[in-house]
Amino acid sequence: MIRALDSAATGMEAQQTYIDVTSNNLANVNTTGFKKTRANFQDLMYQVQRAPGTATNQVNEAPTGIQVGLGVRTGSTQKEFGQGSLKATEGQLDLAIEGDGFFQVTQPDGTIAYTRDGAFNLDEAGQIVNAAGLPLEPAITVPPEAINVVIGRDGTVSAQLQDQAEPVQLGQIQTVSFVNPAGLIANGGNLYVESGASGPPIIGNPGENGFGSVNQGFLEMANVKVVEEMINLITAQRAFEFNSKAVQASDQMLRELSSLR
Repeated sequence: MIRALDSAATGMEAQQTYIDVTSNNLANVNTTGFKKTRANFQDLMYQVQRAPGTATNQVNEAPTGIQVGLGVRTGSTQKEFGQGSLKATEGQLDLAIEGDGFFQVTQPDGTIAYTRDGAFNLDEAGQIVNAAGLPLEPAITVPPEAINVVIGRDGTVSAQLQDQAEPVQLGQIQTVSFVNPAGLIANGGNLYVESGASGPPIIGNPGENGFGSVNQGFLEMANVKVVEEMINLITAQRAFEFNSKAVQASDQMLRELSSLR
């Protein structure tokens, strides 16, 4: 019965983690470029009271044993990088990647972070930056006399300048992919950084060699499905209740034992 109390307690802790992850997904349902998280669980070690294959007599062996589990634990939380829906905007610097890939931005310490959030703007120097002011990598600067900025699906950035008939190419947006994007570390602010599990970034041009293309005037919305997350929330709540019932049942049994005379 004490074992049942401990096992049920681990179940309640695991379902609390499930609810935390699901709540975060729902909270970011309107976050640009957000990727939902999935909680994965593992059973804990087992107490083997009789191993399978134990001899029952001189001739026969038991086909099964007696193994009692000790509960559950959170094995990992995993980002799912499925494509989110694209929302049309009127912003010339609103970009969405359709397919695989991440934009690169330079952090204040000089390191590179990666994002699917393509809501870019211009800073006071005309440099393309994200909402936090981090410049796009490679850096692209739009001159003040630019009338119109055009970004191709292959990432080429051109601008129509005053008193010039032909557009001028300003630069090339490069995107990166990873062998294991689920291994990226989420830093908040719609940013990810490389880890040993993600592998090094693979740099390429949009639309080439499996990289997704860039869509100007669009933003990628979160890939969270509200109905699915609500079902997960209900499932986790019910599982939490079932484990609490197991705690109550074990407590009742202990109470009955303590009342024996």
